[in-house]
Amino acid sequence: MQTFKVDEGRRGFLKKSSAITALYLMPSLFVKAISFDKLIPLPIAKEKLQLEINGKTYNLEVDARTSLLDLLREQIGLTGTKKGCDMGQCGACIIHVNGKRLNSCMSLAIDNNNSKIVTIEGLAKGDQLHPMQEAFIKHDGMQCGYCTSGQIMSAVACVREGQATSREKIKDYMEGNICRCGSYQNIVDAIMEVKKSGKPV
Repeated sequence: MQTFKVDEGRRGFLKKSSAITALYLMPSLFVKAISFDKLIPLPIAKEKLQLEINGKTYNLEVDARTSLLDLLREQIGLTGTKKGCDMGQCGACIIHVNGKRLNSCMSLAIDNNNSKIVTIEGLAKGDQLHPMQEAFIKHDGMQCGYCTSGQIMSAVACVREGQATSREKIKDYMEGNICRCGSYQNIVDAIMEVKKSGKPV
């Protein structure tokens, strides 16, 4: 008789818990079904934009939320500029805008209307590498290569802006460019060589 009572207790518990669960879920049974295929998405606002990129003029329409980095990579197809942290902390996305270096991940495309932009693809002249690119190869200034485009763009700006006067000054200027492989000394060597060579950058 006691075993029967225990079994009955279990059955009662299961019945009660099932009933409670059913009551808890009951409201969802009365929610009117929505036909999601009839929902119309709101149009995304687009802005007209004109940019000169590596000497070529582009007339574009872009989502106002698009970063300059995403525009270059996804709409223009210039994938040499890398997306690293996407927070302006690593320097992989650095390009030149109107002669100044810029973290392209932190800048909206529409904020650069009518700007002149140079990416890593725009440094070389045909098959002739830029002096900084040659120096990076000579001094093994890259290992995995992911940060290299941003490193080179910053290095060019460093020389152009007169900041390559000593190894310490170069290190201070380049501190926003992170190299996961630790090629920092080689990068400084490359910058120093280009500075000493007097070649135009």
